[in-house]
Amino acid sequence: MSQRLVLEVCVESVESAVAAEQGGAHRVELCSALADGGVSPSAGLIAVVRQRIQIPMHVMIRPRASDFCYSQDEFAVMQRDLLMAKHLGADGVVLGILDLDGKIDIQRTKQLVALAAPMQVTFHRAFDMSGDLICSLRDLQITGIHRILTSGGKQTAVEGAEMLKKLVESANGSIGIMAASGIDAHNVAELLQRTGVREVHASLRSTLASSMRYQNEQVSMGATKGREYQRFVADQQKVRTLLSAACY
Repeated sequence: MSQRLVLEVCVESVESAVAAEQGGAHRVELCSALADGGVSPSAGLIAVVRQRIQIPMHVMIRPRASDFCYSQDEFAVMQRDLLMAKHLGADGVVLGILDLDGKIDIQRTKQLVALAAPMQVTFHRAFDMSGDLICSLRDLQITGIHRILTSGGKQTAVEGAEMLKKLVESANGSIGIMAASGIDAHNVAELLQRTGVREVHASLRSTLASSMRYQNEQVSMGATKGREYQRFVADQQKVRTLLSAACY
């Protein structure tokens, strides 16, 4: 390929961040609760990941799961979390705010971009939940953000490939378009060819069983029974395989 691919791996633990870097990832998106789409990680997690990896670390700024229309209190939480991430050495933040009608909240996005400077700012997949992606792109072009994380408004990037191509063409280099959702070694090369994107975002995880010898199978701490004794960790071999498949 004529341009270098940038691979961002989303991670929710120190172990995953280290594995992503060792596999060749160019950047990590650090969050908590990936099963809920990701929320802001703790200060402790940000600090230790920053100590353990050298590649850029972008931190999720999302005060809760569910929708992306936030109260004044929730917006205040986002501002505090953003400043904490900045203080702890994040290279960028990942955020998204919509209004009641599913449009980009331009003014509050501008406020967060200004607060984040000189860090990079990515507008996350709240973008895919907006009513009109091309109009949302135009709105974001005046906010100062650096890139949009998107599946093209579909469940997966492969399904949204046509829209991803339109977004790349419409952005015309003013904002980066980073493809996300369902991207792996089997589809990444075709996706890049079809859309023209040069940044991709993936989890590339494997299931890791608990090392605990004693396991109480009668009690579940969450909504999914049995999750206490397994977790998902970025797989450095999957990272390498995707990069190889993309002809990176």
